[in-house]
Amino acid sequence: MVVMTEMVTVRVKPGCKKGPLVECGDDGALTIYVRERAVDGRANVAVVRLLAEHLGVSRDQVTLASGATSRLKRFRID
Repeated sequence: MVVMTEMVTVRVKPGCKKGPLVECGDDGALTIYVRERAVDGRANVAVVRLLAEHLGVSRDQVTLASGATSRLKRFRID
């Protein structure tokens, strides 16, 4: 069995009334708007949930690889 892993870079906009929303830019970059504030990791949890839904995978397959405290984050999709 071959396991494919992909890295996805997203820009996160926490505490945004526009969310929950995933926007795809002209260059393919993803911007994710979530209502949760960046307090105690709540925004990261919301981003994982929304990204998994957007990509059509389970939440278990989306892992934050880098940028836990940054607005620019990298996620590993298994």
